[in-house]
Amino acid sequence: MKEFISKNRHILWVLYVPVYFICFFLLEQRTDVDFNIIHCSLDDKIPFIEYFIIPYYLWFAYVAVTVVLFALFDVPGFKKLVPYLVLGMTIFLIVSAVYPNMLMLRPETFPRENFCTDLVRALYKTDTSTNVLPSIHVYNSICVYVAIHRCSFGKKHNLLRIYCFILTVLIIMSTVFLKQHSVIDVLTAFIMAIILYIPIYSKKFVKKKKGAE
Repeated sequence: MKEFISKNRHILWVLYVPVYFICFFLLEQRTDVDFNIIHCSLDDKIPFIEYFIIPYYLWFAYVAVTVVLFALFDVPGFKKLVPYLVLGMTIFLIVSAVYPNMLMLRPETFPRENFCTDLVRALYKTDTSTNVLPSIHVYNSICVYVAIHRCSFGKKHNLLRIYCFILTVLIIMSTVFLKQHSVIDVLTAFIMAIILYIPIYSKKFVKKKKGAE
């Protein structure tokens, strides 16, 4: 086991997962703080569409499967993707800790009753409307798409990149159509993804870093 880990030290990044979930759970359990309401006028113009629960849930497989495949078959890509994810998720935890935030967008009643609304109802019961800024659903989806778009396998298989782009867009749309996030959450996730892209993927930044070493 020690020999395997020594040859595959990159998999030690997996230790961040329980740390993240423990911190997130503790933040979700807070009741002694004043939450800042995240809202903009555009949020009220976006309708609730329960069918977006499908791409919303596909996010879990999208991120997890991509990370595992990169760990197994593209270690250099993995060493960029995971720090990209971890940096953003850590910033999210810090923002949630110092700026408690929440939404008040969820519908009191659903316009329709069907299998998808049942899934949304279950989601609402298990996921609170607090700690939403920036949207990790959006941020992680962008990170995963960037990694796939840049990797050699993705460049050779244009259909894969197209499929992943469509899935990424649908996941991002799902966050607002399910009233899980405000447009503000989405925009801040994009901004964070753009800013953190520079130290992770920018060739000029990487060259400067190597030159300094």
